[in-house]
Amino acid sequence: QVQLVESGGGLVQTGGSLRLSCVASGRTFSSLARGWFRQAPGMEREFVAAISWNGGSIYYGESVKGRFTISRDNAKNTVYLQMNSLKAEDTAVYYCAAGNDYSDYGAPLRSASNDYDYWGQGTQVTVSS
Repeated sequence: QVQLVESGGGLVQTGGSLRLSCVASGRTFSSLARGWFRQAPGMEREFVAAISWNGGSIYYGESVKGRFTISRDNAKNTVYLQMNSLKAEDTAVYYCAAGNDYSDYGAPLRSASNDYDYWGQGTQVTVSS
């Protein structure tokens, strides 16, 4: 059974940091692109960041660029999201995802949620002012 399990969410003050992790199991994810999305109450799911299978390509959403860093450890089937300088508007449920990676063919990393086939259950991040 394929599973993605996020951890590391919680409550943090404005300006603080959190590191999210997402461990995959049930198949090998080392050849897939990995991504993070988030969804705030009443809002659509928003792209946060994506990383190619070998870490050679990385793509960030505009709202997190310069503050968040995505990375991965294929030996651990894990992707990370380091979140710094957190703002109240970063409050959301954060989801990790995995999908086909065409970056080796020159294609850009995907930012649409329907481009990802595997999803975790989400972890809540709350930033208080």
